[in-house]
Amino acid sequence: MLKQDIFLCNLDDLAEQEATELNVEQCPLFAVRHNDNLYAYWNSCPHVGVPLNWMPGKFLDIDKRFIQCSSHGAIFGIDTGKCVAGPCVGDHLSPVVLKQKDNDFYLTAGQKLPNPSINLRAQALADLEDS
Repeated sequence: MLKQDIFLCNLDDLAEQEATELNVEQCPLFAVRHNDNLYAYWNSCPHVGVPLNWMPGKFLDIDKRFIQCSSHGAIFGIDTGKCVAGPCVGDHLSPVVLKQKDNDFYLTAGQKLPNPSINLRAQALADLEDS
């Protein structure tokens, strides 16, 4: 459980269709500025639980119209988090509850933190060491 509000960003720090990311107690999240609003989600694909981004800060498709999973290409609405194409159609990203004060956005205290994302690369390396 998140014990206190945590500053995420000022809306003016992000260009339209730009993302930022943050780790809170080892739980990664990201936020995207879209239509002068901020939408935030925990960085975990609902299909297999892996992080969505293919490199730091890169969460959107090439046209910057959708959030895209780098693992299997699922496409999610920026403002809804709903999967509209790919293997998890109809599933949703887990939203992060935000509080806005002027143009500053904060993660709201009291929300449940998700389980940590699966790091497939780290798991594969660990499996190699065990064999």
